[in-house]
Amino acid sequence: MNLSQRPMRIALIRHGESEANLDKSIYERVPDHAVLLTPHGHEQAAEAGKRLRTLFEDEPVRVYVSPYLRALQTLDALGIDDLIGIAREEPRLREQDWANFQDTDDIEKQEKLRDSYGHFFYRFTHGESGSDVYDRVSSFLETMHRDFETPDSPRNVLLVSHGLTMRLFCMRWFHWSVKFFETLRNPDNAETRVLLRQPNFRYKLDRPFEQWTDYKPTERERSAWL
Repeated sequence: MNLSQRPMRIALIRHGESEANLDKSIYERVPDHAVLLTPHGHEQAAEAGKRLRTLFEDEPVRVYVSPYLRALQTLDALGIDDLIGIAREEPRLREQDWANFQDTDDIEKQEKLRDSYGHFFYRFTHGESGSDVYDRVSSFLETMHRDFETPDSPRNVLLVSHGLTMRLFCMRWFHWSVKFFETLRNPDNAETRVLLRQPNFRYKLDRPFEQWTDYKPTERERSAWL
């Protein structure tokens, strides 16, 4: 691959605030993929879109978006349609599958089990483990790298996805350890992380993810961000 074809920026954004962020019981009656943004979620996305427009310098963007409704609504609310040359719905960027219609009490019990078992390896009874999501994100990365080689590939790439998926994308890209991954918090709704191409054609994050433990990243893990 011609390294100069690599994009200058790969931006990751979590969807805006959803109805389920305010009331988890909604999963008992609404499929996860059909959960809507709240009005505040639309506002968050619109504000994020202004920042992304500045980041992208009003240049073309290739977009990959989770097929979940809240992610599609976030993309629409960003207000950067005029910059988007290609927007591809990408199922491999969906949220971690927890169940179909969820039993709230059961999910709360499983969340406690996950905390003791490990967030990366724990598999929800009718869903996925973090490692399952890692595998599909790895598959997606292969596709994305092939897309970099297409003629006139844009300098900007945007992934509209979910908090866990964003963390796992970065884990896979930067080869973080499972131990480090499990210390990281999800970004807030409509929050971004940006991989910026360096003069040596490698990438660094514009800022790290927050950690919820006092684990100290290794030198290699710290080298992932500016």
